[in-house]
Amino acid sequence: MRLPDAELDFRFVRASGPGGQNVNKVATAVELRFNVVRSRALPEPVRERLLKLAGRRVNSAGELSLFAQRFRSQERNRSDALERLQALIRQAAEIPKARRRSQPTHASRKRRLEHKHRQGDKKRLRRSPPAD
Repeated sequence: MRLPDAELDFRFVRASGPGGQNVNKVATAVELRFNVVRSRALPEPVRERLLKLAGRRVNSAGELSLFAQRFRSQERNRSDALERLQALIRQAAEIPKARRRSQPTHASRKRRLEHKHRQGDKKRLRRSPPAD
């Protein structure tokens, strides 16, 4: 899926971490903002799943914010942020498989009851004997 460049907003800031003397002079870190709510490139179900999947990375205005500073060059950080956004969109585009309820197996029920009996026996043995 191709996102229009007009819907992507890049900001370049100074990055922390490695970079030597360059780190104080060049803005290599990238903040990518993508407005999920107003995007026309995404179908409605994908948009809803993306908002849920992104979690805290989406602000109240519906903007998804990704921060990339892994590399020393601005271009590599820019492409890293784009790849991460595309991976999120691909993940949101997958329709989740509906879960079908099933009955617990006979063996699992039996294990559960046996465990309950063992726990009950353990607690019964801890009790003090009745006073006559």
